[in-house]
Amino acid sequence: MKRINQLRTASLFIVFAALLYSAGAQAQTIADSLDGRVNVINTAVPFLRIAPDARSGAMGDVGVALSPDANSVFWNTAKITFAQQKMSLGVTYTPWLRSLVNDIYLASLGGYYKVDEKQALAFGLRYFSLGSITFTSASGQIIGDFSPQEFAIDVGYSRKIAEHFSIGLNLGFVYSNLAASYVVNNVPIKAGKAVKADISTFYTHPAKFGKTKGSYSIGATIANIGNKISYTESAENKDFLPCNLGIGGDVSFQFDEYNKLSFDLDFNKLLVPTPDSSGDYRDLTTVQGIFNSFTDAPGGFSEEMREIMISTGAEYWYRELFSVRAGFFYEDPTKGDRQFITAGFGIKYNVFGLNFSYLIPTSSQKTPLDNTLRFSLLFDFAAMDKAPEEAPSDDE
Repeated sequence: MKRINQLRTASLFIVFAALLYSAGAQAQTIADSLDGRVNVINTAVPFLRIAPDARSGAMGDVGVALSPDANSVFWNTAKITFAQQKMSLGVTYTPWLRSLVNDIYLASLGGYYKVDEKQALAFGLRYFSLGSITFTSASGQIIGDFSPQEFAIDVGYSRKIAEHFSIGLNLGFVYSNLAASYVVNNVPIKAGKAVKADISTFYTHPAKFGKTKGSYSIGATIANIGNKISYTESAENKDFLPCNLGIGGDVSFQFDEYNKLSFDLDFNKLLVPTPDSSGDYRDLTTVQGIFNSFTDAPGGFSEEMREIMISTGAEYWYRELFSVRAGFFYEDPTKGDRQFITAGFGIKYNVFGLNFSYLIPTSSQKTPLDNTLRFSLLFDFAAMDKAPEEAPSDDE
């Protein structure tokens, strides 16, 4: 096989760069003292941190304590036991870097089934296509085409252990094929594989705000706990999964039988080592990385606080038939600088539901979803079993 030329290597670099960009990564400056400079935390398979559904995508990427739906397996499996429907399925299509290309996208499939009032099963699939890349030689001769792709499969279990409290567990498999069977600088490239787990909790309780009935909910999840991933046989080139701690709250107001308004707030922090000038952070194990992630920032406590991402959103429902949503996402300028406003709406009729979301950037940092419309299709299979109401007879 020919020695991989510089153009071919550059093509591969574009693939990796696209993935890092999807996490909002900017050019990285590693220093013992930040002085306001960029020190972005980079991980492998950042597609695991992309909001996979249009409902949360329209609410600033909140989801930890949002009322349960078919896509809860991606946010907080514990809350599924509190779902109103017995069984639900959701499909979402998210264009990626649409302003540059038209063949990169994230597709997701999520669903759950309530075994009984205390336990439920969940399933999730995310598929990330990075389009097609043509590798060429130094002379411009085409060597071959390649289509990088990644996917993650999750199965989950949720159990209610008290009237208002539940726990959840997901087990998943991650596959990342960026350039398998090719060689870069005499190093064979292989597909990266990992096994992961998510742990979640959820608490919800009815409440009364003055004369208005409602509820409040609190959720927490640690997602993507798994082995480090590598694209070569070398044990020195392994990267962390995007392990993440998410804490969220929801407050809902049921003004009457027709009108409901909810507000959500999420805080997220990657449980991954912060880059330092020595580069020793790459040698840490997954468990070490999780615990060190709270105290290892070169800039001290202030930098640790800047690593927290904030999402906030609101949702209004009319008669459980039509909804309007809006939200805001904030990430510190030294940690990626993703800042954007989101908006969207949803409609629901009988078995079917349809959600749309749109993202508008508010900072100079471009994001792959800038001015992009994405949508989710939901199916409530339990509604199929409901018999239509009989019309009153003439004798009544």
